[in-house]
Amino acid sequence: MINPFQQTIIGIIGGGQLGKMMAQSAKKQGYRVIVLDPQIDCPASQVCDQHIVAQYNDKIALKQLSDLCTVVTYEFENVDCQTIKEAIDEQKFPQGTKVLEISQNRLFEKEFLTRCHINIAPYQAVLSPQDLDKAIEKVGYPCVLKTTRFGYDGKGQIVLKGIEQLHSARELAQQSECVLEGWVNFEKEISLMISRNINGECSVFPVSENHHRHNILHTSCVPARLNEGVAARAKQYAEVIANELQLVGTLGIEFFVGIDDKLYVNELAPRPHNSGHYSIEACNFSQFDVSIQAILNLPMPNITLHSPVVMINVLGQHIENVYRLKAQKANWHFHDYGKLESKENRKMGHITILTKHIDDTLLAINNTHIWD
Repeated sequence: MINPFQQTIIGIIGGGQLGKMMAQSAKKQGYRVIVLDPQIDCPASQVCDQHIVAQYNDKIALKQLSDLCTVVTYEFENVDCQTIKEAIDEQKFPQGTKVLEISQNRLFEKEFLTRCHINIAPYQAVLSPQDLDKAIEKVGYPCVLKTTRFGYDGKGQIVLKGIEQLHSARELAQQSECVLEGWVNFEKEISLMISRNINGECSVFPVSENHHRHNILHTSCVPARLNEGVAARAKQYAEVIANELQLVGTLGIEFFVGIDDKLYVNELAPRPHNSGHYSIEACNFSQFDVSIQAILNLPMPNITLHSPVVMINVLGQHIENVYRLKAQKANWHFHDYGKLESKENRKMGHITILTKHIDDTLLAINNTHIWD
């Protein structure tokens, strides 16, 4: 007898840690997985059934992936939309390219959110260095200049507190089209994961409270320590955005919570998100589980949080001490992404800690002195 699960093959463009965890979820559910990634020993290659070693814009390789798979998805947004349209069978790519095209460009993203009547920081397009002074005049100091494309973890952006940063900002504007954002006086940074299938059914995850260091996510605490009204509005915003996008798959939405409890959307990520990793241990379904269910148009579950939780990122400079920490923390969940090369500020893994008291757990993390 043929196993129907084994006849379903999930193709994943990208083989980093998100692709690895997505593949692990698909395998747990009984499906086969093929990954396309240029790195021979990328993290996802360690857990998949087949690895196509090719660049993300290799049309021949993408067509091969499409021919071999039941459905194709992606683990990060910086893939080439035009090549995907040309190489992958539209019926096998239910996510489409609309969400990608919007989220790949910060200017398109802000225009979309404005059309949805979603609060965002004031902004001005800076398409050339000549636009910068006029944009600053309108937005005012302090402000943040960001490239419209390919920025992440603080890369491709400059905070302008005054004219002292103008030279660096002009250099960035010379290199790339940018957007200038007004500074939001925020009390907290939060995020929320939502997954939606082709039929429009959604799974909405609890709100995560996030703390960053040097523009890289450091910890996520769930449930977020904020009033219920703010959390409810974040979920409403998420559902509006997902439905307006006709989302298929998973979307991470980052918010600022203003000092007046006003919510501002900061960024959209059209795939599983670092701040949703807690869901692997803390929820009845992980963000990776529902990503797979969404692209296969399976019914979407209601998400339940089993326990309060803290997730902390492990960067390259933390690896050795975290390895020693494993001998002391039997109840902490250690995730190693399997990257061959460890670099400073490179995400190498994460730790998930189920807890009854978030503040006590944050203190326990601080007491290790690994993340000082």
